[in-house]
Amino acid sequence: MKKWLLILFVILIYNSVSAEDGYRLWLRYNTIDNPALLQQYRQQITSINCPVDDGKLVAANQELQTGLSGLLGKKVPAQPAIINGAVLLGLPERSPVIRKLVADSALAHLGDEGFIIRTVMYEGKNITLITANKEAGILYGVFHFLRLMQTQQPIRQLSITSAPKIKIRLLNHWDNLNRTVERGYAGSSIWDWQRLPGYIDQRYIDYARANASIGINGTVLTNVNANAIILTDEWLQKIAALANAFRPYNIKVYLTARFSAPVEIGKLKTADPLNEEVRKWWKDKTDEIYKYIPDFGGFLVKANSEGQPGPQNYNRTHADGANMLADAVAPHGGIIMWRAFVYSNETPEDRFKQAYNDFKPLDGQFRKNVLVQVKNGPIDFQPREPFHPLFGAMPQTPLMMEYQLTQEYLGFATHLVYMAPLFKEVLDADTHAKNNSTVAQIVDGTTDGHTLSGMAGVSNIGSDINWTGHPFGQANWYTLGRLAWDNTLTSAQIANEWLRQTFTNKSAFVDTVQKLMLASREIMVNYMTPLGLHHIMGYGHHYGPAPWYNKAPRADWNPVYFHKADSIGIGFNRTATGSNALAQYQPAVRQQFEELATCPEAFLLWFHHVPWDYKMHSGKTLWETLCDKYYSGVDSVRWIQRSWNGMKNYIDAERFSEVKQLLAIQEQEAVWWRNACLLYFQTFSNKPIPARYEKPDHTLAYYEGLEFPYAPH
Repeated sequence: MKKWLLILFVILIYNSVSAEDGYRLWLRYNTIDNPALLQQYRQQITSINCPVDDGKLVAANQELQTGLSGLLGKKVPAQPAIINGAVLLGLPERSPVIRKLVADSALAHLGDEGFIIRTVMYEGKNITLITANKEAGILYGVFHFLRLMQTQQPIRQLSITSAPKIKIRLLNHWDNLNRTVERGYAGSSIWDWQRLPGYIDQRYIDYARANASIGINGTVLTNVNANAIILTDEWLQKIAALANAFRPYNIKVYLTARFSAPVEIGKLKTADPLNEEVRKWWKDKTDEIYKYIPDFGGFLVKANSEGQPGPQNYNRTHADGANMLADAVAPHGGIIMWRAFVYSNETPEDRFKQAYNDFKPLDGQFRKNVLVQVKNGPIDFQPREPFHPLFGAMPQTPLMMEYQLTQEYLGFATHLVYMAPLFKEVLDADTHAKNNSTVAQIVDGTTDGHTLSGMAGVSNIGSDINWTGHPFGQANWYTLGRLAWDNTLTSAQIANEWLRQTFTNKSAFVDTVQKLMLASREIMVNYMTPLGLHHIMGYGHHYGPAPWYNKAPRADWNPVYFHKADSIGIGFNRTATGSNALAQYQPAVRQQFEELATCPEAFLLWFHHVPWDYKMHSGKTLWETLCDKYYSGVDSVRWIQRSWNGMKNYIDAERFSEVKQLLAIQEQEAVWWRNACLLYFQTFSNKPIPARYEKPDHTLAYYEGLEFPYAPH
């Protein structure tokens, strides 16, 4: 009996260890399953040589030990002597050996975070060298080296030099102090404020490791709809504890600053940025923060937007507000990220235009340590948006890109939507502001010579065991880091390496799933907002379709504001005969979108009110094309389902089943989107849905009557 209990216990332990719940993300470090390659790797890597007296290399050394031991299926010893097959870590300034092996010219362009990985001969011994100017670079080099092995790349003759194209690479958490997460679909906040600062959860360390592995070097811990309490002594102790946990992984912490904090917690009568008492309050508060956190990164600010207080409350400009805070953090090397997501209920202007109107006149008025953080598009993280007109319009101001990883408008955490194609579509867009002025080149500073640059992603991370709710949501977090490091990477490259690390290197799986990942964003656009439709989601929670909604307290929160469907046609006229939002772009961009005949169909209804009978390039009418798009979107989700069902034998049962169930929800909701939207728009077009298509299974009244009072938002 005891023997069988022991066997059962061993089986249970084995299953608990081998079960794949997604917690390890892309850092699984499973033993290489290719016997020939495993043998080759074991011959090439025999030991680790890392200066044990360098405390700043502890994280890199530990990660290399963990990664190599897992991948090679055996412990790789640390050796003080350099032997054949050694992986040598270190800084040239502290290692005579590395100083001999690496010329100063090779280090000159690495900055503080770049790295070199080389296969070199030293005294007849074949070694792998990972070096940099600073310890952070070595950490990133270690993760890159482990990525090569996880994706089963050759490592015999390495000659890699890599440095980040963007300086500030951040996650923006919209986490509240009560542990709710605004627009969070993966559980509660991972920051357990109640147990901080005394308890450091292992999850915080793994969070830092995951971010460092993809080059993310900062995190904004709190919601942009800020709470001033975070700046009080009790809470700064909690923030300092997190900063201490993240520091070995080169991750700085940032906070959101509530503009009215001097009144709310400082007991001043005003928050006017030009008031000397207010300026002193922020200086003193900032000095206090830096005593707790010497490498504090700075503040992210949402001001005069959606009810948040700001400098305009005192008839001051955004530059006045940003500069006041910039002066407070400047002596400590901090930065200010001032969000350009602003629109006023009192302003009847097209919401598309308001950020440009507010910020364009301020170009050149911001301090050198201010980044203006601009969303990728002019409205609000829609499935597809044209690039924001501020990109290319403020050459004297560094503009920071803001993407949204959490899928507020992209089906929440129940839809498989790989967002790299969305991100790349924006980055690759040419602003035509001057030569070499794609959005990517403006954001990384090369167009206008800015040394301060940034890219942020609104976090999709929560307390769910797999971090992001949907297993494929992890790919969007991964993509943000990889693109912030190197914006020339393709969507296919990023998907390929994520799949290989996260699931398996088996080509039958990788090739199939990479294909559906690359198609998934366009599929989602088709069943939600084809041909340039936008912001027709449910009011407030943004769950599901509600193109009919028109009862919001402000006009530009109503879907009807954005699609403007009537008996003539559909779409928002932003040409010279409409709101003239196109005037905010350079002439070459404006010319492309201004005319119906030349406007890309993907953006047609963004810029034009198009007649229902308008003949598209295909020869079909707008209405017929709209129907085709909605139906093809649903059909394509079913294709994804069939493709995924064929992957059962290639990966673990746990994640296979999880994705299969989520795809079933996605298919149901895609049908809901298709039926609800077409039935509603049909009331204006007065045209039939083509007979070849399956008929909607409910009436429009049914869809309009659906309510979701507890949908997450």
